[in-house]
Amino acid sequence: MTRTVIITGASSGIGREAARELARGGAEIGVVGRDPERTQAVADEVGGTAFLVDYDRLDDVRSLAERLLDRYPRIDALANNAGGLVSERGVTADGFERTLQSNHLAPFLLTRLLLPRLVESGGRVVSTASTANLLGHVRLDDLNWSKRRWGGGWRQYGTTKIETVLFIRELAKRTGLEAFSFHPGIVVTGFGSDSRSMRVANVLTNGNYGISASAGAVPLVQLAGPTTIAVESGTYFDQLKPHGRLHRQATDPLLAEALWERTSELVGLPAEV
Repeated sequence: MTRTVIITGASSGIGREAARELARGGAEIGVVGRDPERTQAVADEVGGTAFLVDYDRLDDVRSLAERLLDRYPRIDALANNAGGLVSERGVTADGFERTLQSNHLAPFLLTRLLLPRLVESGGRVVSTASTANLLGHVRLDDLNWSKRRWGGGWRQYGTTKIETVLFIRELAKRTGLEAFSFHPGIVVTGFGSDSRSMRVANVLTNGNYGISASAGAVPLVQLAGPTTIAVESGTYFDQLKPHGRLHRQATDPLLAEALWERTSELVGLPAEV
């Protein structure tokens, strides 16, 4: 039976490389991206289907979920890989800080809307986190980061990656699905292209400050592929190493539960699954 894998952020970087590799292994790929030309190009290359979405609009995410459910009778893996870093604080059409929405609210909403199909299929959820979680600090009274100094966006980015880890842990606990998060490594891609620090790193190292996108995609391919993952569901990987280093908040089960409930409220869903 052909496996179906949905990859968000698949039009470039590690998402594109993972789509290529998983398609070579025989999977049917739902290629989700924001840029029409790049997304379609990847879909054409891997023999998959292109789906466009703007994570700055939660209604776009709801529409995406409907299209995916219409297209695929089973979903074997959902890779929440889209997201990013913004150097200047901005607000989405839904009134949320952009980093929070793209890195946490939108993938949470998409996963919840696809959850019945994933459960029926015995599927797996994989989310791209980051070692930058060590820079963050979750405040449930300031998820929008309106009460703290922005500082180029790195602390909010790291905070959303704590939220990614917490979401995956709570998803595994509440649903019994296999769910994992991972840090791909420091990857040379277009990530953070509007960030001054990333531009400086690129100039100083001539673009050699990290590993290639294909190397960064390896854990995503492994975790979203058919291979049995011989660790507890909810585990965070640092590349291929399980139980990577985490901010203490990322291992707090009470915070995970509270964040799930608050996020459900923000996206208009019941906390119960």
